Amino acid sequence: MNVKEQRILHLIQENPFITQNELAEILELSRPAVANYISTLTKKGKLVGRAYILPKEKHITCIGGANVDRKAKVIGSAQFGTSNPVTSYKSTGGVARNIAENLGRLENSVSLLSLVGDDVEGEWLLEKSKPYIDMSLIYKVPNSNTGDYTAVINSDGEMVIALSEMSIIDQMEVSHVQKRWGRIAGSDLILMDTNLPPDVIEHTIKQSYIKNIPVCIASVSSPKINKIPKDCTGVTWLILNRDEAETLTGIPLNEKNNYKKAANLMITKGIENVVITLGEQGLFYATGRGEAKHIHPPKIHVKDVTGAGDSLIAGIVYATLLGEDIQTACKYGMSCSVMTLQTNETVHSGLNKKMLHENYITYFEGEDQHET
Repeated sequence: MNVKEQRILHLIQENPFITQNELAEILELSRPAVANYISTLTKKGKLVGRAYILPKEKHITCIGGANVDRKAKVIGSAQFGTSNPVTSYKSTGGVARNIAENLGRLENSVSLLSLVGDDVEGEWLLEKSKPYIDMSLIYKVPNSNTGDYTAVINSDGEMVIALSEMSIIDQMEVSHVQKRWGRIAGSDLILMDTNLPPDVIEHTIKQSYIKNIPVCIASVSSPKINKIPKDCTGVTWLILNRDEAETLTGIPLNEKNNYKKAANLMITKGIENVVITLGEQGLFYATGRGEAKHIHPPKIHVKDVTGAGDSLIAGIVYATLLGEDIQTACKYGMSCSVMTLQTNETVHSGLNKKMLHENYITYFEGEDQHET
Protein backbone atom coordinates (compact mmCIF):
# COMPACT_ATOMS: atom_id res chain seq x y z
CA MET A 1 0.00 0.00 0.00
CA ASN A 2 1.15 3.54 -0.64
CA VAL A 3 1.05 6.22 2.05
CA LYS A 4 -2.35 7.63 1.03
CA GLU A 5 -3.91 4.16 1.11
CA GLN A 6 -2.37 3.52 4.53
CA ARG A 7 -3.78 6.78 5.90
CA ILE A 8 -7.25 6.06 4.51
CA LEU A 9 -7.24 2.55 5.97
CA HIS A 10 -6.10 3.90 9.33
CA LEU A 11 -8.92 6.49 9.39
CA ILE A 12 -11.48 3.81 8.48
CA GLN A 13 -10.15 1.52 11.23
CA GLU A 14 -10.73 4.37 13.70
CA ASN A 15 -14.22 5.08 12.33
CA PRO A 16 -15.74 2.47 9.94
CA PHE A 17 -18.68 4.83 9.29
CA ILE A 18 -16.58 7.76 8.07
CA THR A 19 -17.83 9.16 4.74
CA GLN A 20 -15.83 9.74 1.58
CA ASN A 21 -16.42 13.47 1.94
CA GLU A 22 -15.01 13.39 5.48
CA LEU A 23 -11.99 11.42 4.28
CA ALA A 24 -11.47 13.90 1.45
CA GLU A 25 -11.58 16.84 3.86
CA ILE A 26 -9.13 15.28 6.34
CA LEU A 27 -6.69 14.19 3.64
CA GLU A 28 -7.11 17.32 1.51
CA LEU A 29 -8.08 15.24 -1.52
CA SER A 30 -11.04 15.34 -3.90
CA ARG A 31 -13.91 12.96 -3.21
CA PRO A 32 -13.34 11.11 -6.55
CA ALA A 33 -9.69 10.60 -5.58
CA VAL A 34 -10.77 9.09 -2.25
CA ALA A 35 -13.26 6.86 -4.09
CA ASN A 36 -10.45 5.57 -6.31
CA TYR A 37 -8.26 4.79 -3.28
CA ILE A 38 -11.14 2.95 -1.59
CA SER A 39 -11.77 0.96 -4.76
CA THR A 40 -8.11 -0.07 -4.81
CA LEU A 41 -8.19 -1.04 -1.12
CA THR A 42 -11.29 -3.16 -1.75
CA LYS A 43 -9.60 -4.95 -4.68
CA LYS A 44 -6.57 -5.64 -2.44
CA GLY A 45 -8.83 -7.18 0.20
CA LYS A 46 -8.11 -4.46 2.77
CA LEU A 47 -11.82 -3.55 2.81
CA VAL A 48 -14.67 -6.01 2.40
CA GLY A 49 -18.09 -5.13 0.96
CA ARG A 50 -20.09 -2.05 1.82
CA ALA A 51 -19.82 0.27 4.83
CA TYR A 52 -16.05 -0.26 4.86
CA ILE A 53 -16.24 -3.63 6.63
CA LEU A 54 -12.73 -4.67 7.62
CA PRO A 55 -11.47 -8.23 7.08
CA LYS A 56 -11.69 -10.86 9.84
CA GLU A 57 -9.28 -10.23 12.71
CA LYS A 58 -5.99 -12.10 12.40
CA HIS A 59 -4.75 -14.21 15.31
CA ILE A 60 -1.15 -14.81 16.35
CA THR A 61 0.16 -17.45 18.76
CA CYS A 62 3.52 -16.71 20.37
CA ILE A 63 5.45 -19.61 21.93
CA GLY A 64 8.51 -19.14 24.12
CA GLY A 65 9.89 -17.26 27.09
CA ALA A 66 7.81 -15.40 29.67
CA ASN A 67 9.70 -14.03 32.63
CA VAL A 68 10.25 -11.18 35.04
CA ASP A 69 12.62 -8.50 33.72
CA ARG A 70 14.83 -6.50 36.03
CA LYS A 71 16.91 -3.58 34.82
CA ALA A 72 19.71 -1.93 36.72
CA LYS A 73 20.84 1.33 35.11
CA VAL A 74 24.30 2.43 36.25
CA ILE A 75 24.59 5.99 37.53
CA GLY A 76 27.78 7.36 35.98
CA SER A 77 30.43 5.06 34.49
CA ALA A 78 30.23 1.32 35.13
CA GLN A 79 33.22 -0.05 37.03
CA PHE A 80 33.92 -3.76 37.25
CA GLY A 81 35.10 -5.46 40.42
CA THR A 82 33.28 -3.05 42.71
CA SER A 83 29.80 -1.90 43.74
CA ASN A 84 28.02 0.47 41.34
CA PRO A 85 25.09 2.76 42.23
CA VAL A 86 22.06 2.05 40.02
CA THR A 87 18.42 2.83 39.52
CA SER A 88 16.41 -0.38 39.13
CA TYR A 89 13.14 -1.35 37.49
CA LYS A 90 10.97 -4.48 37.46
CA SER A 91 8.76 -5.32 34.51
CA THR A 92 7.21 -8.16 32.54
CA GLY A 93 9.60 -9.83 30.11
CA GLY A 94 10.53 -12.77 27.90
CA VAL A 95 11.06 -12.45 24.16
CA ALA A 96 7.89 -14.26 23.06
CA ARG A 97 5.87 -12.54 25.79
CA ASN A 98 7.25 -9.09 24.92
CA ILE A 99 6.47 -9.57 21.24
CA ALA A 100 2.97 -10.72 22.18
CA GLU A 101 2.36 -7.63 24.33
CA ASN A 102 3.56 -5.31 21.58
CA LEU A 103 1.17 -7.03 19.18
CA GLY A 104 -1.65 -6.82 21.71
CA ARG A 105 -1.08 -3.10 22.18
CA LEU A 106 -1.37 -2.82 18.38
CA GLU A 107 -4.86 -4.35 18.75
CA ASN A 108 -3.96 -7.78 17.39
CA SER A 109 -5.57 -10.92 18.77
CA VAL A 110 -2.64 -12.76 20.35
CA SER A 111 -2.13 -15.77 22.62
CA LEU A 112 0.97 -16.91 24.49
CA LEU A 113 2.08 -20.48 25.15
CA SER A 114 4.78 -20.62 27.81
CA LEU A 115 5.70 -22.04 31.22
CA VAL A 116 5.70 -20.09 34.47
CA GLY A 117 6.33 -21.20 38.02
CA ASP A 118 3.50 -21.80 40.45
CA ASP A 119 4.79 -18.86 42.48
CA VAL A 120 4.13 -15.21 43.29
CA GLU A 121 6.23 -13.96 40.36
CA GLY A 122 4.29 -16.20 37.98
CA GLU A 123 0.94 -14.86 39.21
CA TRP A 124 2.23 -11.30 38.91
CA LEU A 125 3.42 -11.96 35.36
CA LEU A 126 0.06 -13.42 34.32
CA GLU A 127 -1.95 -10.54 35.78
CA LYS A 128 0.26 -7.89 34.19
CA SER A 129 0.08 -9.56 30.77
CA LYS A 130 -3.66 -10.35 30.62
CA PRO A 131 -4.82 -6.89 29.45
CA TYR A 132 -2.98 -7.42 26.14
CA ILE A 133 -2.46 -11.19 25.74
CA ASP A 134 -4.65 -14.28 25.99
CA MET A 135 -2.74 -16.19 28.69
CA SER A 136 -5.04 -19.22 28.79
CA LEU A 137 -2.47 -21.42 26.97
CA ILE A 138 0.07 -20.97 29.80
CA TYR A 139 1.17 -23.94 31.92
CA LYS A 140 2.03 -23.47 35.61
CA VAL A 141 4.90 -25.73 36.68
CA PRO A 142 4.93 -26.83 40.34
CA ASN A 143 8.19 -26.52 42.29
CA SER A 144 9.79 -24.32 39.62
CA ASN A 145 10.73 -20.65 39.62
CA THR A 146 9.31 -18.28 37.04
CA GLY A 147 12.01 -17.17 34.61
CA ASP A 148 14.08 -14.15 35.59
CA TYR A 149 16.17 -11.84 33.37
CA THR A 150 18.41 -9.09 34.76
CA ALA A 151 20.09 -6.51 32.50
CA VAL A 152 22.75 -4.01 33.59
CA ILE A 153 22.53 -0.87 31.45
CA ASN A 154 25.19 1.85 31.24
CA SER A 155 24.50 5.58 31.21
CA ASP A 156 24.37 5.56 27.38
CA GLY A 157 21.52 3.05 27.41
CA GLU A 158 23.70 0.18 26.17
CA MET A 159 23.65 -3.23 27.82
CA VAL A 160 26.77 -4.02 29.86
CA ILE A 161 25.79 -7.54 30.83
CA ALA A 162 22.61 -9.60 31.10
CA LEU A 163 21.90 -12.50 33.44
CA SER A 164 19.21 -14.98 32.47
CA GLU A 165 17.66 -17.68 34.67
CA MET A 166 15.36 -19.35 32.17
CA SER A 167 15.71 -23.03 33.11
CA ILE A 168 11.92 -23.38 33.41
CA ILE A 169 11.46 -23.06 29.64
CA ASP A 170 13.81 -26.03 29.17
CA GLN A 171 10.96 -28.09 30.62
CA MET A 172 8.75 -27.30 27.63
CA GLU A 173 7.97 -30.52 25.78
CA VAL A 174 6.36 -31.41 22.48
CA SER A 175 3.37 -32.67 24.46
CA HIS A 176 2.74 -29.13 25.76
CA VAL A 177 2.26 -27.97 22.16
CA GLN A 178 0.24 -31.04 21.18
CA LYS A 179 -2.23 -30.56 24.04
CA ARG A 180 -2.87 -26.96 22.93
CA TRP A 181 -2.69 -27.63 19.18
CA GLY A 182 -6.45 -27.57 18.72
CA ARG A 183 -6.36 -23.87 19.53
CA ILE A 184 -2.95 -23.06 18.04
CA ALA A 185 -3.92 -24.51 14.65
CA GLY A 186 -6.40 -21.67 14.07
CA SER A 187 -3.62 -19.07 14.10
CA ASP A 188 -2.78 -16.88 11.11
CA LEU A 189 0.86 -16.85 12.23
CA ILE A 190 2.91 -18.69 14.84
CA LEU A 191 5.93 -17.01 16.41
CA MET A 192 8.56 -18.93 18.38
CA ASP A 193 11.62 -17.70 20.20
CA THR A 194 14.77 -19.80 20.52
CA ASN A 195 14.42 -20.17 24.29
CA LEU A 196 12.44 -23.29 23.38
CA PRO A 197 14.06 -26.76 23.28
CA PRO A 198 15.12 -27.81 19.73
CA ASP A 199 12.59 -30.65 19.46
CA VAL A 200 9.71 -28.30 20.30
CA ILE A 201 10.86 -25.83 17.63
CA GLU A 202 11.24 -28.55 14.99
CA HIS A 203 7.90 -30.20 15.82
CA THR A 204 6.00 -26.91 15.68
CA ILE A 205 7.59 -25.95 12.35
CA LYS A 206 6.56 -29.29 10.82
CA GLN A 207 3.00 -29.12 12.16
CA SER A 208 2.62 -25.53 11.00
CA TYR A 209 3.90 -26.44 7.55
CA ILE A 210 1.28 -29.19 7.28
CA LYS A 211 -1.45 -26.68 8.22
CA ASN A 212 0.05 -23.98 5.98
CA ILE A 213 0.51 -21.58 8.92
CA PRO A 214 3.32 -19.01 8.52
CA VAL A 215 6.06 -19.31 11.14
CA CYS A 216 8.33 -16.56 12.45
CA ILE A 217 11.39 -17.49 14.53
CA ALA A 218 12.85 -14.83 16.81
CA SER A 219 16.39 -15.56 17.91
CA VAL A 220 17.24 -14.64 21.51
CA SER A 221 21.03 -15.11 21.71
CA SER A 222 24.04 -16.51 19.88
CA PRO A 223 24.28 -19.65 22.04
CA LYS A 224 20.63 -20.51 21.31
CA ILE A 225 20.49 -19.82 17.55
CA ASN A 226 21.72 -23.32 16.73
CA LYS A 227 18.52 -24.73 18.23
CA ILE A 228 16.78 -24.19 14.90
CA PRO A 229 16.72 -27.32 12.71
CA LYS A 230 19.03 -27.80 9.74
CA ASP A 231 15.97 -28.13 7.50
CA CYS A 232 13.88 -25.01 8.06
CA THR A 233 11.28 -25.70 5.38
CA GLY A 234 8.13 -24.06 6.66
CA VAL A 235 9.85 -21.08 8.32
CA THR A 236 8.50 -17.88 6.80
CA TRP A 237 10.65 -15.46 8.80
CA LEU A 238 13.92 -15.74 10.69
CA ILE A 239 14.85 -12.56 12.55
CA LEU A 240 18.22 -12.44 14.27
CA ASN A 241 21.02 -10.02 15.06
CA ARG A 242 24.51 -9.74 13.59
CA ASP A 243 26.23 -11.94 16.19
CA GLU A 244 23.57 -14.63 15.90
CA ALA A 245 23.83 -14.60 12.09
CA GLU A 246 27.62 -15.00 12.33
CA THR A 247 27.22 -17.92 14.74
CA LEU A 248 24.66 -19.66 12.53
CA THR A 249 26.48 -19.21 9.21
CA GLY A 250 30.15 -18.90 10.20
CA ILE A 251 30.38 -15.84 7.95
CA PRO A 252 31.89 -12.69 9.56
CA LEU A 253 29.59 -9.71 9.06
CA ASN A 254 32.19 -6.99 9.38
CA GLU A 255 31.76 -6.26 5.67
CA LYS A 256 28.52 -5.13 4.08
CA ASN A 257 29.03 -7.48 1.14
CA ASN A 258 28.75 -10.44 3.51
CA TYR A 259 25.21 -9.56 4.65
CA LYS A 260 23.65 -10.99 1.52
CA LYS A 261 26.01 -13.97 1.50
CA ALA A 262 25.01 -14.90 5.08
CA ALA A 263 21.30 -14.31 4.43
CA ASN A 264 21.37 -16.44 1.28
CA LEU A 265 23.05 -19.28 3.17
CA MET A 266 20.18 -19.20 5.67
CA ILE A 267 17.67 -19.15 2.83
CA THR A 268 19.17 -22.40 1.51
CA LYS A 269 17.93 -24.00 4.75
CA GLY A 270 14.37 -23.43 3.54
CA ILE A 271 13.70 -20.05 5.19
CA GLU A 272 11.63 -17.68 3.04
CA ASN A 273 12.63 -14.31 4.56
CA VAL A 274 15.70 -13.41 6.64
CA VAL A 275 16.13 -10.18 8.62
CA ILE A 276 19.51 -9.41 10.20
CA THR A 277 19.42 -6.54 12.69
CA LEU A 278 22.56 -4.40 12.78
CA GLY A 279 22.13 -2.07 15.76
CA GLU A 280 22.97 1.50 14.85
CA GLN A 281 23.36 0.44 11.21
CA GLY A 282 19.71 -0.62 10.91
CA LEU A 283 18.84 -3.95 9.33
CA PHE A 284 19.38 -6.05 6.23
CA TYR A 285 16.73 -8.28 4.72
CA ALA A 286 16.79 -10.89 1.98
CA THR A 287 14.15 -13.22 0.53
CA GLY A 288 14.05 -16.47 -1.35
CA ARG A 289 12.67 -14.44 -4.27
CA GLY A 290 15.98 -12.61 -4.64
CA GLU A 291 15.02 -9.36 -2.91
CA ALA A 292 17.65 -7.81 -0.65
CA LYS A 293 18.06 -4.37 0.92
CA HIS A 294 19.87 -2.56 3.71
CA ILE A 295 17.59 -0.13 5.58
CA HIS A 296 19.32 2.49 7.72
CA PRO A 297 17.62 3.68 10.91
CA PRO A 298 16.49 7.24 11.67
CA LYS A 299 18.75 9.22 13.98
CA ILE A 300 17.31 9.32 17.51
CA HIS A 301 18.44 9.66 21.11
CA VAL A 302 18.60 6.18 22.63
CA LYS A 303 17.57 5.81 26.27
CA ASP A 304 17.60 2.02 26.59
CA VAL A 305 18.09 -0.80 24.07
CA THR A 306 16.26 -3.47 26.12
CA GLY A 307 13.18 -4.72 24.27
CA ALA A 308 13.97 -2.88 21.03
CA GLY A 309 14.49 -6.11 19.10
CA ASP A 310 11.22 -7.54 20.40
CA SER A 311 9.28 -4.46 19.30
CA LEU A 312 10.95 -4.56 15.88
CA ILE A 313 9.77 -8.14 15.38
CA ALA A 314 6.25 -7.20 16.52
CA GLY A 315 6.15 -4.34 14.02
CA ILE A 316 7.23 -6.64 11.21
CA VAL A 317 4.59 -9.24 12.12
CA TYR A 318 1.91 -6.53 12.46
CA ALA A 319 2.61 -5.11 9.00
CA THR A 320 2.96 -8.55 7.42
CA LEU A 321 -0.52 -9.54 8.60
CA LEU A 322 -1.84 -6.31 7.08
CA GLY A 323 -0.52 -7.59 3.75
CA GLU A 324 2.46 -5.26 3.46
CA ASP A 325 5.53 -6.23 1.42
CA ILE A 326 8.77 -7.11 3.22
CA GLN A 327 10.36 -3.69 2.77
CA THR A 328 7.36 -1.87 4.25
CA ALA A 329 7.06 -4.46 7.03
CA CYS A 330 10.70 -3.94 8.00
CA LYS A 331 10.16 -0.18 8.10
CA TYR A 332 7.14 -0.66 10.37
CA GLY A 333 9.31 -2.88 12.54
CA MET A 334 11.99 -0.24 12.73
CA SER A 335 9.38 2.45 13.51
CA CYS A 336 8.10 0.32 16.40
CA SER A 337 11.65 -0.30 17.64
CA VAL A 338 12.46 3.42 17.58
CA MET A 339 9.61 4.05 20.01
CA THR A 340 10.98 1.51 22.49
CA LEU A 341 14.55 2.84 22.18
CA GLN A 342 13.36 6.26 23.34
CA THR A 343 11.92 4.96 26.63
CA ASN A 344 13.22 3.05 29.64
CA GLU A 345 10.40 0.53 29.22
CA THR A 346 10.87 -2.93 27.72
CA VAL A 347 7.48 -2.52 26.00
CA HIS A 348 6.42 1.06 25.28
CA SER A 349 3.32 1.68 27.42
CA GLY A 350 2.02 4.26 24.93
CA LEU A 351 2.28 2.00 21.88
CA ASN A 352 -0.83 1.92 19.68
CA LYS A 353 -1.69 1.66 15.99
CA LYS A 354 -2.06 5.39 15.50
CA MET A 355 1.31 6.17 17.06
CA LEU A 356 3.06 3.46 15.04
CA HIS A 357 1.48 4.67 11.81
CA GLU A 358 2.52 8.26 12.57
CA ASN A 359 6.07 7.14 13.34
CA TYR A 360 6.22 5.26 10.06
CA ILE A 361 5.17 8.37 8.14
CA THR A 362 7.57 10.59 10.10
CA TYR A 363 10.62 8.41 9.60
CA PHE A 364 10.07 6.67 6.28
CA GLU A 365 7.56 8.48 4.06
CA GLY A 366 9.62 9.48 1.02
CA GLU A 367 12.90 8.89 2.88
CA ASP A 368 14.86 7.01 0.21
CA GLN A 369 18.12 7.86 1.98
CA HIS A 370 17.34 5.14 4.52
CA GLU A 371 17.72 2.47 1.83
CA THR A 372 20.76 1.04 0.04
